[in-house]
Amino acid sequence: MTGSTPMAFNDPAKGASLAKTQIKDGVDVIFAAAGSTGIGVYAAAKQGGIYAIGVDSNQNHLQPGTMLTSMLKNVGVATLQTWLEAQQGQWQPGVKLKGLKEDGVGWALDEHNRSLVSEEMEAEINALKDKIISGEIKVHDYTDNNECP
Repeated sequence: MTGSTPMAFNDPAKGASLAKTQIKDGVDVIFAAAGSTGIGVYAAAKQGGIYAIGVDSNQNHLQPGTMLTSMLKNVGVATLQTWLEAQQGQWQPGVKLKGLKEDGVGWALDEHNRSLVSEEMEAEINALKDKIISGEIKVHDYTDNNECP
């Protein structure tokens, strides 16, 4: 963890330092949910010969061949829905969750990580996604009890 202040999300050097420690400890993949601090994490992952996963937007281009994927937060989906609701006079305040079913989240596959993800892996990921959307696989909702199982 890089800290709890806004600066924690804007310190690539700290990200690199923490990632190097994790690499020395034997990790294979680092998932960096750390804003621009992640830039240091991704560089250290490349230098250490391991994979990294980006977050929020597609960051695969930052370290091609190192970025296994990026977890996408498709905020444009919620933004468009809110705008359309407002235009139609139907907007209501409140929390609105957007998961896989609503295309609120996803993963990035492009020319920068395609060589890392086989067609079989992609098919398995999409099959799991379909099972989550259908409810066959239950994903714990943190907002239910503010706990991770």
